[in-house]
Amino acid sequence: MLKKLAAFVVVIGVLAGAVAAWAQDETIVFYGTQFSPVEENEKFQAILADFEGEVEYFSQLQEAELLNLILAEAEAGEGTIDLIGILHGGFPTLVDADVLMDLTDLLDQLEEDRDIADAFVELGLMGSEDYQYYIPWMQATYIMAANVEALDYLPEGADINALTWEELAQWAKNIYDETGEARLGFPVGEGGLWHRFMEGYIYPSFTGGMVTQFRSEAAVQMFEFMRDEMWPYVHPQSITYSSMDEPLLAGEVWIAFDHTARLIDAFREEPDNFVAFPAPAGPAGRGFMPVIVGLAIPNTAPHPEGAMDLIDYLTTPEVQARVLQDLGFFPVVAGVDVGELPVEVAIESAAVEAQASAEDALPALLPVGLGERSGEINEIFRTAFERIVLDGEDIETVLNEEAENLQALLDDTGAACWPPDPPSEGICQVE
Repeated sequence: MLKKLAAFVVVIGVLAGAVAAWAQDETIVFYGTQFSPVEENEKFQAILADFEGEVEYFSQLQEAELLNLILAEAEAGEGTIDLIGILHGGFPTLVDADVLMDLTDLLDQLEEDRDIADAFVELGLMGSEDYQYYIPWMQATYIMAANVEALDYLPEGADINALTWEELAQWAKNIYDETGEARLGFPVGEGGLWHRFMEGYIYPSFTGGMVTQFRSEAAVQMFEFMRDEMWPYVHPQSITYSSMDEPLLAGEVWIAFDHTARLIDAFREEPDNFVAFPAPAGPAGRGFMPVIVGLAIPNTAPHPEGAMDLIDYLTTPEVQARVLQDLGFFPVVAGVDVGELPVEVAIESAAVEAQASAEDALPALLPVGLGERSGEINEIFRTAFERIVLDGEDIETVLNEEAENLQALLDDTGAACWPPDPPSEGICQVE
């Protein structure tokens, strides 16, 4: 068995072009799932070139291949990889196999001179109480945008960087009452990311969960709010929008939600006419969906101290700023200088940081453990919304029926709960 595992390690290493690097005893071997396109890789290699040490970065492997390689090295008891950088959703496999070092002491050292977002640090615990499996590295996410004309209609006393959902609805109502137009917009159409809004923003904000609270009383109240207090002031063409930059630029909507990549053209073309701000908060917190990339060290790393030094380097505000400017991933640390960034990136970055560092931040991750059936959960959330808000069906009836579909999906895939739902020992259960 060990011979087969060793052979597997060698084969994968050859495919990735890593054998030569492994022969260099002082070289830190860093594997990641990001920056594989040639242009991105070159930019990241330039960032690594300023690190005080030799680093070889490999991004040719798919996530499943990289996970298998790490597991094989752990089984063989001898490793070649010093550091990995993968999406949060890839870590459960490694956590279950107990193949990663505890980085708690490193985190304590890092936080002596930088402020890493608490919400992301907690995600790196992977449900444990005191074992830091990964250090947050970078993020992408979804935020809000508004035309500056809309600011005159904010509810009295409302802070745009700390809105509640009720204040957002009142804001949209104020605009409607004064202009006669529904100018709140969402990407509900084909190709739009409306399911991420449902899963990561409004559901967690009202219920504190994504899956376990799907048909809870809090979920009923959430849909009542959406149907009665918010949707009357949503632009009717929202059901056709796939991206919100064009409706914003056209003046059809004055307030919008979308992925940062699908809003940035508005900030790029008319930076003086639009503002970015965090998603609103509900009774359970400020739900938001970060796409988190974490840094971890395998137990079999030949140079763990060098890997820790590299984590230190990659999480400094200066390097986080370079990654933001050159590669478009947003920081996970505070204090990043946005003064020299392109104006559109600086606008979004401020909102992303405010959202992640909010005291009531409630990160909701992309679905974990559903494999090739991950698209089915998106349809369940969309269908519940369409039946209740668009078609006017009974809320409790719809939630009970769609909850059965959701539980069947979880049962079939064997998926355990993921944040914001509490960890589960077995299959996640819809309460």
